[in-house]
Amino acid sequence: MRVSKRELLCFDDVLIRPQYSDIPSRSAISLDSDCNGLDLELPVFSAPMDTVTEYEMAYALGGEGGQGVIHRYNTIEQQVRICSGNSWMMAAIGVSGDYLERATELYRRGVRRFCIDVAHGHTSMMREALKTLRAKFGDDIHIMAGNVATLEAFNDLADWGANSIRVGIGGGSICSTRIQTGHGMPTFASVLECSHSDRDASLVADGGIRNAGDIVKALGAGADAVMLGSMLSATDESPGEVIFIDGERYKTYRGMASREAQIDWRGHAASLEGVSSVVPCKGSVKNILADLSSRIRSGLSYSGARSLEEFHATCQFEKVSSLSVRESSTHIFHVHEK
Repeated sequence: MRVSKRELLCFDDVLIRPQYSDIPSRSAISLDSDCNGLDLELPVFSAPMDTVTEYEMAYALGGEGGQGVIHRYNTIEQQVRICSGNSWMMAAIGVSGDYLERATELYRRGVRRFCIDVAHGHTSMMREALKTLRAKFGDDIHIMAGNVATLEAFNDLADWGANSIRVGIGGGSICSTRIQTGHGMPTFASVLECSHSDRDASLVADGGIRNAGDIVKALGAGADAVMLGSMLSATDESPGEVIFIDGERYKTYRGMASREAQIDWRGHAASLEGVSSVVPCKGSVKNILADLSSRIRSGLSYSGARSLEEFHATCQFEKVSSLSVRESSTHIFHVHEK
């Protein structure tokens, strides 16, 4: 048995040290991220979940400079239809079953961006899937792979053929992996660790991101982009019917390892590592993305950075006490507490 003495930090354990800035306006800041050929103008991916990303979300996100990832919890024909032959679409596949047939049909219909979507990506099955896809399609496709939590895993997936890698295990708002399996690492700590890789794969922070501040922290820690689920859920563009509860509008948001999602997908549930809930409807995702873009730019301006590349080089984190969360929030509501 080995017990690490390292202290692993969460998003709430740190703040970014403000620095001198000569930036006259947020419009002077670029959020462009090459992400190994994806050329994002907004470093945001939407999660490949059946309550987050189908055509409407992918189209809206692409229009704002981000990237949607079409979920794989459907038939091959359904996923192909959702992608309507668009080379800019990214489609999720697995590492077993029909994954190669699915990838082949998607490729035949024009898709050139794939996300190998599994909960634990540092496995022999991931290695074989990456090598098989590279052997079949060569460098003609972009492959995102994951999820991983450690530098060793990040380097292995890069060496096996991944262009970009999702970093984060167990941090999602509807994920119960850490409770059910005892495994995981804080997403912020994983991003910090994986940012030290000398491989050229792009780093996508995925899980536990709740607000624009967390996005800025993830980018400052070395991420090239972030993947969002809950923040984009229950929007007009997210899949699912509107549910009325006491006169208010809601949509379902569920983990793909939840009982409900697994039963809908394959008729039975096993290895439950997620939950299902309802979220108040938020309106158009375009408004959310515009707001995030503005706030992320503000974040970079506090460090005097005009680009993500500059931000990676200049960002300085300070560890803070547990009381900082309360002080950092809009604590006017606590003023009259006894």
